[in-house]
Amino acid sequence: MSGVDSWLEEQRSAHLYRVLAEVERGTVRAGLFVEMAGEAETQAEIWARDIVAKGGRLPVGYRADLRTRIVAVLVRRLGVRPMRSVLSAMKVRGMSLYTSPQSGSHVIPVNLDDVGRRHRSAGATSNLRAAVFGVNDGLVSNASLIMGVAGASADAQTILLTGIAGLAAGAFSMASGEYISVRSQREVFEYQISLERAELEIYPQAEAAELALIYQAKGISREESKRVADALISDPTKALDTLAREELGLNPDELGSPWGAATASFLSFAVGATVPLLPFIFLAGQTALLGAMAITLVSLFGVGAALSLFTGRHAIRSGMRMLLIGGAAGAITFAIGRMVGVSV
Repeated sequence: MSGVDSWLEEQRSAHLYRVLAEVERGTVRAGLFVEMAGEAETQAEIWARDIVAKGGRLPVGYRADLRTRIVAVLVRRLGVRPMRSVLSAMKVRGMSLYTSPQSGSHVIPVNLDDVGRRHRSAGATSNLRAAVFGVNDGLVSNASLIMGVAGASADAQTILLTGIAGLAAGAFSMASGEYISVRSQREVFEYQISLERAELEIYPQAEAAELALIYQAKGISREESKRVADALISDPTKALDTLAREELGLNPDELGSPWGAATASFLSFAVGATVPLLPFIFLAGQTALLGAMAITLVSLFGVGAALSLFTGRHAIRSGMRMLLIGGAAGAITFAIGRMVGVSV
């Protein structure tokens, strides 16, 4: 990134900070964003002096581009929280204020272990939760497809081929979608972290000041915030990790692997989609259909009970809810298949 681009980045950040301060008027966060705007303008001045010293030319004044103006309008209309991922991508810091505990309950990290500890278990839990939902998606979608075809045709071979096609199409669709999603997200995160790394090398004290402001907004005294921020900034590795978490709301250890996410999505969907197919592989006729219905209903209950681990609801209640929802989806598609089959 050129010096002029960096200057524009800081000016844009300052503009958006002032919009955030306007939206958060009357709160502690408003004061934070006003000071963050001042810090961004100070960093823009550093870039300006560097550009001039190297014989470059600055744009005449700063005018917010179309993207920045659109984001500003959306922030004013929707609020900050729904726009925090967009704001992070536009180099607006302090978004961790909208994802972490309430002010006063946040534990200030003083070393790298403290920085990462509260995030480590979240990644594993998130992956497990995604796997359970993947199995559920495969189970419900393929079971509904099979029921719809079964309603229109009693041919077990046709049902089996349709189910296999549904499994393959769904699994590949889920995998490709997950790959694109995680890849795009990772590129945004990597870009933001690379910006933090470059700025940390150029003006570490300004970065420390921004970090201290964020801690103050979380209810920590000015002196304590400055002490901890200065201590963290003194170690580049810890500083980058902390800045990514506290300023951008990112966890550098959990950016996600696109291929890993795609593989997990493919396998979990395929596992769920295979369940209602099994009876048609080993049985025939009406027995296969009844077997598919039975094994699907049992599996739906099991998936619902497993989801209670993440929702905190009673396992039996959660299982019954999933059984009723999935069962209703299968019954409706079966009825539609029966009507279409009769009319054809």
